[in-house]
Amino acid sequence: MSRKFDLADDLSSTTPTPITSDPPATSNTHSNPIDTEPSSHLTHSSIQPSVLLATSTQHPAPISNLDPSASGTSTAQHLLVEPGSRSTRRRRRSSPSVHESRGEEFGVATARSATAEATSNHPEWSPPTKRRRLVDDNMRSDEAKSSKSSNGLPSVSNGSPDAARKNTIASSLNGHTSSTSHTNGTNGVSKRSTPIWPSTYRGHNREEVTRILIQGIRDLGYEETAQSLSRESGFELESAAVSAFRDAVLDGQWGEAEAILIGSRLPGDYSEEVENSEGLVLAETADRGEMLFWLRKQKFLELLEQRELSMALMVLRHELTPLNHDINQLHALSSLLMCPAEDLRSQAQFEGSALASRAALLTELTKSISPSVMIPDHRLATLLDQVKQSQINRCLYHNTAVIPSLYSDHMCDRANFPLRTMRELEHHTDEVWFVQFSHDGSKLATASCDATVIIYETNSYTVLHRLTSHGEAVAYLSWSPDDTKIISCSRDKKARLWDVQTGRCILTLDHREEPVTTASWAPDGRSFVTGTLELDFHMAHWSIQGVNLYTWKNSIRVQDCAITPDGRRLVVITSDKKLCVYDFRTYAEEYRISFPVDLTCVTITQDSKYMLLSTGGNEIQLLNIETTDVVRKYEGQKQGSFVIRSSFGGAAENFVISGSEDSQIYIWHKENGLLVEKLKGHKSGCVNAVSWHPQDPGIFASAGDDRRVRILAWRLNGIERLLELWSTPSGMGGALLSTQRRMEYEEDTIEENPVMDRSVLRLNVRTRLNCES
Repeated sequence: MSRKFDLADDLSSTTPTPITSDPPATSNTHSNPIDTEPSSHLTHSSIQPSVLLATSTQHPAPISNLDPSASGTSTAQHLLVEPGSRSTRRRRRSSPSVHESRGEEFGVATARSATAEATSNHPEWSPPTKRRRLVDDNMRSDEAKSSKSSNGLPSVSNGSPDAARKNTIASSLNGHTSSTSHTNGTNGVSKRSTPIWPSTYRGHNREEVTRILIQGIRDLGYEETAQSLSRESGFELESAAVSAFRDAVLDGQWGEAEAILIGSRLPGDYSEEVENSEGLVLAETADRGEMLFWLRKQKFLELLEQRELSMALMVLRHELTPLNHDINQLHALSSLLMCPAEDLRSQAQFEGSALASRAALLTELTKSISPSVMIPDHRLATLLDQVKQSQINRCLYHNTAVIPSLYSDHMCDRANFPLRTMRELEHHTDEVWFVQFSHDGSKLATASCDATVIIYETNSYTVLHRLTSHGEAVAYLSWSPDDTKIISCSRDKKARLWDVQTGRCILTLDHREEPVTTASWAPDGRSFVTGTLELDFHMAHWSIQGVNLYTWKNSIRVQDCAITPDGRRLVVITSDKKLCVYDFRTYAEEYRISFPVDLTCVTITQDSKYMLLSTGGNEIQLLNIETTDVVRKYEGQKQGSFVIRSSFGGAAENFVISGSEDSQIYIWHKENGLLVEKLKGHKSGCVNAVSWHPQDPGIFASAGDDRRVRILAWRLNGIERLLELWSTPSGMGGALLSTQRRMEYEEDTIEENPVMDRSVLRLNVRTRLNCES
């Protein structure tokens, strides 16, 4: 008995060719039948073995994508078209594939297409029509489709154990995979049969939200939950091509990584061959040649690390050089061949460790891959950080290190901001020009026109040392990174290095001709830079033993300078309105900028990314050190004729604070530039300098022409609370204060001043209360 294949819906117009003697099998109905034109007789050898197995009556095989209960005319195309194939697209395979063309471009050999191989194996077979070609391609045997594609991933045939992987790669345009052939009407990507959900979630793309959640859940360690969400939603985090590329980079399989990259495409490239390719989707601004250069550079550096110099030389000559990417980099890489192994990592800025350096490489490569197929690492955490930072930026008085909660919107109370004067220090006899807390906040140093430096401890603000060796006004101070030393710069043309513990001068640098205006410590604390108004000897690098390590030769007068916390750069402002930035490691000048107004002060952020410039034009500017772009401007303070200093302050350096010539203190929000507070600073004259407590964001200090140093805080300690309460109309007379409340204030004062004797503290409290009464 013979079985027939129906190659068209209209059985009357096409006479099927008998293949076996079996009777016709019962057919099923298909929603999208494929119409075929009348064709020549098919021989038994031209039918694929998988089809013959399906037509056998002795061993019938079930077909998963056919509905056994459906009725209708016989549709044998279900036996000819593989399950999961995209019947709505019919393409010719005559032109070369994108993999072949790109493989020739970058020197990577590609395999012959399966269609060409099948044609060469059957010379008597005439070229089929367009519709028959699609059918024949789907019926190709496993052997005919066993060749590898140009991106290094094995091709798989229908019915093979790896068929799911093939479908996964083919549907990687938006990064998710499929198990059945339901077509996404937006981009033609097949995905699982899922409940019909809206395409958006509260105005956000549902696919993007779901995939980011899957990644975030995996980051949290809930792998099974992530898999469950993937199954239910029908979205996968990454396609097989992305996963293969990630694994190839992290495992150091450079050939496979390059092949996948060469098979990539750019967004909007929807030509027939490219759309059907199995490569990555690159970002719009991606440079495939540059990405290849990064891969081969990593390979070169790893070979150098392993001291495989001959192999490294071959990579340099035959892989890196033909790319013609960056001649300067090629020269730098070639010089590393002569570099000793112990200096390689520092010279090449190479992590060395395969795991760390490859992970860093993958992070850089990810920036050039479309986020629609390869989501940046830890994307959910990044978005949550942005949400928190946005709330902080909107909160004018955010002055706490506590991270805002995600449960509710964040807003700080103005009452918790340092607005009230806690102490006034009156130990100087002339204008106070500079004030600065130590890095640990345990000490406060002030410099005055009376030629003295005073160091206070900050629990009770008692004087630890009064340094009196200078002959003229002291204009600047700089604490060492470990707070054990401090440099003072004076108009007597000397810079002095002091031991903080003993108050003894351990080094004096005499510049002889002009005043010393500034000093800055190297991060390691073993050296520092001084700046003066001299033209010939304006700036020098010194060791703490007083050895001159380097002297800059260009003729400038230094107004202020600062070394970035990472030790990479030295930022200098001059008296002739210039900003100069040097590489502190090589002493070479990187760039120079001229300003239309005077520059009086420079401060660097702790992350070494930004610098704050006080100018004589009633304006403070925040600049990006790398790009020199003006990020933000802060206006309102008065500054024209005198040196007024500004600085960062508050929790996480959230604020910019500055003195002013109108006796006021100005505070701005660093991120949005809004003026947060304008505080009455001093009784008269200028507020010359300000310093925010580095450990307690609720305290800062200011120095003024009124010879005072003021300490402002958001809360008052026990003594100040008592005095404030006593000064109110309802607080007249000691009888209004109960014994219990008096004891509470005493205990508060003792807790806040643990270094002082309890009996002395109690006596101080009672004495001051009695005096006020």
